[in-house]
Amino acid sequence: MLERLVSGQLQAGETARPPRLVAAMRHGVLNGGKRLRPFLLIETAALFGADGEGPMRAACALECVHCYSLIHDDLPAMDDDDLRRGQPTVHRAFDEATAILAGDALLTLAFDILADAATDRDPAVRCELVLSLARAAGLGGMAGGQMLDLAAEGRRMDEAEIVTMQAMKTGALLRHACEAGAVLGGADAGERAAFARFGVAIGRAFQLADDILDVTATPTALGKRTAKDRDRGKATLVALHGLDRSRRIARDLLAEALAILEPFGERAFWLGEAARFVVGRDH
Repeated sequence: MLERLVSGQLQAGETARPPRLVAAMRHGVLNGGKRLRPFLLIETAALFGADGEGPMRAACALECVHCYSLIHDDLPAMDDDDLRRGQPTVHRAFDEATAILAGDALLTLAFDILADAATDRDPAVRCELVLSLARAAGLGGMAGGQMLDLAAEGRRMDEAEIVTMQAMKTGALLRHACEAGAVLGGADAGERAAFARFGVAIGRAFQLADDILDVTATPTALGKRTAKDRDRGKATLVALHGLDRSRRIARDLLAEALAILEPFGERAFWLGEAARFVVGRDH
C-alpha cells in the first residue's frame, strides 16, 4: 500500500509529481523499520472486526507522518544524523532542501490519504481520524514534544517533565494508532478509552526501551548512531534513574498494558505480543 501511495502516480487535482521528490519520499518511507505504529492500528481495528483497505490506508497515513518526523529529526538543525535504519538519512542521500520538502510532502500526503473516501465511507469517521492524527502530530503532540526535547538539552528535568515531553514526542502517535484502530472498528466510548490507555502505556514503554538501547546497543544492531542522548545532554528517564530502575519501570508498563488488554481475551493476543516486543526488543 505504501508503494502505491508514495509513488509518481498523479492524482486528481495534481499538476505533477517531481521524480526527485518522489524518490526522496520513498527513500524515507520504504527503507525498512518496525512498522509498529501501523501494526498497532491495524491489529486494534481487527480486534473490533474492521479489516481491509480502510485500516491499511489509515496505517499508511500514520507511517507517512512518522517517517516525515524521522526525516526532519535527522537534519543538521535537529539531531544531525547520517544513518537511519542502516541506510544514509534522506538529507545525506539527497540534500537538505530535498529532505525538508520530502518531509513536508509526506506530512501533507497523510491527510490526503485519510480524507479520501477510500479510507472509510463515513465522512464523520474520516474527520475523526484527521483530527486525531493532527492533534497527535502537531503543536500539542509530537512537534510540541520535539520542541520540549530540544529546549531540554543540557538542562536537568524532573521525572514529570520528562514523562510529559516523551508522551508528546513519542507517545502521541502510538496512542493515535490504538485510538484510530478503535474508531475504524466502531468501538464504544469505554473501549476507546481502554485503548487510549493502552496506547499511553505502550508509548511510555517504547520510549524507555529506546533510551535504554541508546546506552546499551551498537550502531550496527540499531541501524543508527547510539549514545547520542548522552552526548547531547538530553533528558531521559535512563539518565535520571539509571538502567536497572528504568528496566523495572519498563516491566511495570508492560504489566499495565497487558492488564488493559485482558478483558478482550484472545482477540488481543497480537497486541499483547507487540507490547512484549516493545519492552524486550534489542533494535
